Amino acid sequence: MFQVRIHGRGGQGVVTAAEMLSLAAFFEGKYAQAFPSFGSERTGAPVVAFCRISDREIRLREPIMEPNAVIIQDCTVIDSANAFHGLVEKGFILVNSNHDINHGLKNVSLKCISATEIALEHIGKPIPNAVLLGSFAGLTGILKIESVIEAIKTKFSGAIGEKNIAAARVAYDRTLEVG
Repeated sequence: MFQVRIHGRGGQGVVTAAEMLSLAAFFEGKYAQAFPSFGSERTGAPVVAFCRISDREIRLREPIMEPNAVIIQDCTVIDSANAFHGLVEKGFILVNSNHDINHGLKNVSLKCISATEIALEHIGKPIPNAVLLGSFAGLTGILKIESVIEAIKTKFSGAIGEKNIAAARVAYDRTLEVG
C-alpha cells in the first residue's frame, strides 16, 4: 500500500488533490481512498488530506501516520504541522516552493517545484493542487500522468479543466528534467 499525506491551507485545493489522486488510482484499476482532516474550516486554516493507493482492498480508516509520500502545498505549514513526521525511509517529499528545502532529511527523494507560479501562469489562480499532482506522477512513478489527467478532467470541466491539465503536464515535464 502506498500512503500519501497532503498538507496545505484551506482554499488551496488540498482535499480536492487527495480526491483526484484517488481517482487517478481508480483509473489504473487500483483501490484507493481519500479523506480530509480539518481544524477550523476556513480559508487559510491548516488542512491535511490523506490518500491510500493499493492493489488490494483497503480496510484501514485512520489518518496516515507513516506516509510513503508527503505533498506540501504551502511551505508555511511544514514546521507547525510537523509535516515530515513519520515519513518512511526512501519516501518522497514534494514541496510547492521555488527554494530548496533542507530539513536534514536523509534517504528520501525531495522535489521542490514552483507550483503556485505554474498555476498562476496556466490557470490564472494560485491553486497548486493539479500542478502538484502532475509533479507527483513524475516524482514517484506510482501513477501515470494520463491517469492524473483523466482525474483532472473528471473533477474540472471545460476551459478550467484544460488549464489545469496544461499546468499538470508542465509540472510533470519539469519534474522529469535532469538537473
